[in-house]
Formats: sequence, structure tokens, C-alpha cells
Amino acid sequence: MEGLDGLIGRLLEARINRGKRIQLIESEIRQLCITAKEVFLRQPNLLELEAPINVCGDIHGQYPDLLRLFEYGGFPPDANYVFLGDYVDRGKQSIDNMPPPCIQIIDDKIFCMHGGLSPELNNLEQLRAIERPMMCPTKGFVTYFDKVAEFLMKHDMDLICRAHQVVEDGYEFFADRQLVTIFSAPNYCGEFNNAGALMNVDSSLLCSFQIVKPWRGKAPQLE
Repeated sequence: MEGLDGLIGRLLEARINRGKRIQLIESEIRQLCITAKEVFLRQPNLLELEAPINVCGDIHGQYPDLLRLFEYGGFPPDANYVFLGDYVDRGKQSIDNMPPPCIQIIDDKIFCMHGGLSPELNNLEQLRAIERPMMCPTKGFVTYFDKVAEFLMKHDMDLICRAHQVVEDGYEFFADRQLVTIFSAPNYCGEFNNAGALMNVDSSLLCSFQIVKPWRGKAPQLE
């Protein structure tokens, strides 16, 4: 089997030929999953990152839209990215295959996560102590305005950045702009007419957004 760089090169051929069918055999996909898992598990649960950086929400396996995000924000390794989860979805062993770090903090001021704040989270050391892979909880919690402000004040942070739900314009603020939801899969599941968004965080921690508009007609599919 060709090396990882060779596989990436093949996948990036779709940049030139929109809708081109990129075929990977089972052993290649399996090796990619194994390699990704090893990389993820070498990283801490709580990643402490530096700006400038781009933040993406759910992509749900919409590969053509991932390429569009890279066209907006720059292709790695020339640009750095945080993905907030839901890269793939609804497989029986997705958790085992993709055990990414739970939380990312950008320059001690922007708290990035997938879903919402847990009422059981008292300090950041609890996050560092989590053993992965782990099962997702069977229920969630509603995050209220006062809890967002309380969390940010307690940890001396400025913004919570999360994903997990479709928002029409690709991003949406809550709690007096102290929390932002980012969703990066336009035309989600082919059933919504939502845009996707990419949040750019510059070196001064100024946040701006690039909008990935919904496809007109049928989005290209890669197989």
C-alpha cells in the first residue's frame, strides 16, 4: 500500500476534478483509521492551542464540503484547524475508530467543545483525567445564559465555541455573544438549506467567519 502522503494526494485530486470518484480499498481505509486512532490517543484530552487557527463544526462525512472549507481557510499544513467533532456519524464503532481529544483551548481564552457544558464539570483537571475511548452519555443538558457566563468568569475565558446542531447561517451566537455554535456541513444530509461556516481566529484572538453557501442543485458526491 502506498504511504499516507500518497493517499492524501489521491484524495486531493477532487480539488481539480469536481465530483471525481476517489476509490480506496478496504485495507487502505482500515490503515487510515488505525493511524488516526494512534495519533489521537497520543494527544492529551485537553489540547492547548495557539492562534492563528481555524475552527470547524460538524462535517458529517461531507467530503466535498471539507475541501471547500480548506479552500476558504487554507490547506494543511499551511493552515491549522480545530474540528469540533461529528467528522463521521452513526456507525456502530465510530467511538472506537475515532477517539479525538475532548476539548481544545485556544490561547487560554476560547473554550472549544462539541456539545454543551456538563453540570459535573468543576475544573479542567477532570477533562485531563478522562480515559479514551469512552461511551457518550445517553442524555444531555440545556445550557442557560447564566451558566455560560459563570463558566467563563470562573476560568477567565472569553468565548465558548461549540458545534452539534444545525444553524441556518452556519454560525449563531448565544448568551450575549459569549457562546457561538458553528456548523460546517452545508445542505446537511441533503435535507436542509443551511449554510456552513468556518471561524477564523487571528493572532489577536479576533474571530471572524467565512460562510460556505449551500450547493445549488445536487452536491457532488465522492465514492
